[in-house]
Amino acid sequence: MPIPLVNSIASWFLKKRFHQIELFLKYPNEVQEELLFNLLDTAKDTQIGKQYNFASIKNYKTFAERIPVSTYENYQDIIERSRKGETNIFWPTPIKWFAKSSGTTNAKSKFIPVSEDSLEDCHYAAGKDLLCMYLNNNEDSQLFTGKSLRLGGSKELYRENGTVFGDLSAILIDNMPFWAEFSSTPSNKVSLMSDWEYKMQAIVDETINENVTSLTGVPSWMLALLNNVLETTGKNNLFEVWPNLEVYFHGGVSFIPYKDQYRTILPKKDFKYYEIYNASEGFFAIQDKNNSSELLLMLDYGIFYEFIPMKTYGTKDQKIIRLSEVEKDKNYAVLITTNAGLWRYKIGDTVKFTSINPYRIKVTGRTKHHINAFGEELIIENAEQALKKVCNKTNAEIVDYTAAPIFMKGKEKGGHEWIIEFKKPPGDIDYFNELFDNALKAINSDYEAKRYNNMTLNKPVIHIARNQLFYDWLKQKNKLGGQHKVPRLSNTRDYLEELIELNNNIG
Repeated sequence: MPIPLVNSIASWFLKKRFHQIELFLKYPNEVQEELLFNLLDTAKDTQIGKQYNFASIKNYKTFAERIPVSTYENYQDIIERSRKGETNIFWPTPIKWFAKSSGTTNAKSKFIPVSEDSLEDCHYAAGKDLLCMYLNNNEDSQLFTGKSLRLGGSKELYRENGTVFGDLSAILIDNMPFWAEFSSTPSNKVSLMSDWEYKMQAIVDETINENVTSLTGVPSWMLALLNNVLETTGKNNLFEVWPNLEVYFHGGVSFIPYKDQYRTILPKKDFKYYEIYNASEGFFAIQDKNNSSELLLMLDYGIFYEFIPMKTYGTKDQKIIRLSEVEKDKNYAVLITTNAGLWRYKIGDTVKFTSINPYRIKVTGRTKHHINAFGEELIIENAEQALKKVCNKTNAEIVDYTAAPIFMKGKEKGGHEWIIEFKKPPGDIDYFNELFDNALKAINSDYEAKRYNNMTLNKPVIHIARNQLFYDWLKQKNKLGGQHKVPRLSNTRDYLEELIELNNNIG
């Protein structure tokens, strides 16, 4: 298809879609309420719909009182029944696909239902919107003159009882229209390879001679791939390999620890970075402006949002609010009700609203990935900001890290213990630690209060990890590539102790 025609089609879609986006920007709470009642009406004759009498729910108050908050554990049995072919349990249309998701938090896999509605009206719609917003902000873009290098999951798809499961990225690739492969690289065959290490080299070999204009994938794994590209080609930066490269669409983990490393291999001031916020359960938010760290919450993808203020999360005073009640700069856990049949479901993420009109957010971490052993309420966002600040001062670069509490023993005070893998270590780790401790105090007043005169917390303990420690740890767990992530913070010492043992056991 000629490039001018592609651009004109994209422009037509852009204008059409922007009218719909303007609707939820102008009437966000009305759009969300209408969406909720459409979901309830659609699912009223399902088993869950009859159990909670969806047909009689006429307002949000009744919805919130009648339907309990759920986690994957609450859904596990009915999802297993659905995977075996039983229909109309939590969504009226048959669920053919299940996104296998486990991260690194536990050994058990989760199988998240992906309905046709969520595939088309959420995941694929978001992909189109991302391109629309980017093109709207960059009218001279040459995106369609080349291909998008996509880096998805490393697992192939598995078919069982008439249903299919695998990484979400594999499900999306498998269901894309045939013409979509022509604008993407590597080929579907290589994208769906299951052996991550073999796949990495296959992607490099297949893409280095393509005209790549955009990158899409998780920052940590994409960085590993791009460094492999430079090593294989012997080039100094990626523009020597792909001169027309103009944008990187990224999500999945915080970009903050990797930003400087990307700027080194992509040394152009006008190169664009666009962040997305998606998960197996749905696509939630998109960066809608150039050079922004805020994400526009997308309100018409078939997802109804509720929020739990983290100040009350997990306590007897836990409070649940809807979108119209959120406040700026407060940390919230996210609840979703979706067009794949998840009802008031905790996705485990935390967000902070940076704007209320329109609703824009930043992802701040995970409900389980924080340290609050001593009332310090340390979240991933705090850690990322402090590490970034200290790396800039000490000229250090970080590959990966994790941290956990040092619990009090007798009269000994507690603390935080970190293991950090550096690409470029600081000259003096003690000075790095002192700056880091001070940065955390400046960012988090609860941490500062606990550290005052070493009242509750001692200074952090930092271990320097050997090269590729985190890679080897994930490999041990068969969690290389794709959507697998290193847990940054934890209230238990399980991950930390495994990593310290592996770090010490070099032989």
